Amino acid sequence: MQSTTKLIPFAIAMAFAGSAGAQEVVKIGHVAPISGPSAHLGKDMENAAHMAIDELNAKPFTINGKKVTLRLQPEDDGADPKQGTAVAQKLVDAKVNGVIGHLNSGTTVPASKIYNDAGIPEISPATTAPQYTRQHFPGAFRVVASDEKLGSILGKYAANTLKAKNIAIIDDRTTYGQGVATEFTKGLKGTNVKVVAKEFTQATATDYTAILTSIRAKKPDVVFFGGMDSVAGPMLKQMKALGINALMMGGDGMCTEALPRLAGDAVGEGRVICAEAGGVKGPQEKVMDDFRARFQKRFGVGVQLYAPYVYDAVMVMAQAMQNAKSAEPAKYLPELKKIKYEGVTGTIQFDQNGDLKDAPLTLFTYKGGKKTKMDVIR
Repeated sequence: MQSTTKLIPFAIAMAFAGSAGAQEVVKIGHVAPISGPSAHLGKDMENAAHMAIDELNAKPFTINGKKVTLRLQPEDDGADPKQGTAVAQKLVDAKVNGVIGHLNSGTTVPASKIYNDAGIPEISPATTAPQYTRQHFPGAFRVVASDEKLGSILGKYAANTLKAKNIAIIDDRTTYGQGVATEFTKGLKGTNVKVVAKEFTQATATDYTAILTSIRAKKPDVVFFGGMDSVAGPMLKQMKALGINALMMGGDGMCTEALPRLAGDAVGEGRVICAEAGGVKGPQEKVMDDFRARFQKRFGVGVQLYAPYVYDAVMVMAQAMQNAKSAEPAKYLPELKKIKYEGVTGTIQFDQNGDLKDAPLTLFTYKGGKKTKMDVIR
């Protein structure tokens, strides 16, 4: 009995000593579809998040002069809104200090309410639906242009540069697909372009013969598609099989390195024009090329689409924590709002809604089976 009494204070002392010597861990959640048709894009994002976290920890990373370990908690939302809200709650319960994600607007918008209610800042590297920041949640940010800008610029480009006369519009019924198609339609207002058809499919559909046959009869110059590359690729194949020679246009969801693989030779030469939210030109191109080379070396695969934006989003969140001298969300959120960060994707500053200031867009086409940059516009 006497020896046990002596051991108890020693055990308590050792526990406190271990606690005092333990390094602070800051958890950052990351959410993207790691399963389903868009899994290649989600893995691209998750890889970039790991890369950013590992580089920060290697420096090492400090907050208020103290070494801190950043830990990534990656989750898979499967591009499904229900799964998205479930993993959002899981991250809240895990008491993460911030969240990078999601990819799809359809998962980001409902998940953002959960993060907002918990007071956790979220930076989306891919969500383009205007609705995301129009909710006016103080902790919701994005590092890419919204559909409002992307869609309207594509609409004006189709009318003024391509001189299109007849356009058919298809969307995949997702928040993203409908949103970008709506903004594209708005961009056509005041022009001489005629919208000859408005059709829709599903993000999980594989046969588009019925809607494409209907569209073929209306002889469009351009088919605009609001949706992801996993649908755009097979759709291009079926357009070719049906003899539809129209140009295909779309937003960043289909504007990927994987599109030629998904479409085969139906991607054609300059037959697809798409816009990616973001983009660099001039001296910034070398910074981006260096990032792509580092990414390729580490993971053995090239950047698909959103990796640079994920990387910058992690760096911006980490910088805000350092500026605030705290990883507590309530303390570093004000620093996020006023941050100015020079990233791989360019200068990152947010407006009063959490949208990226002066957001650029890059126009691409496909030549020789490769995604080819046309121009960066603002």
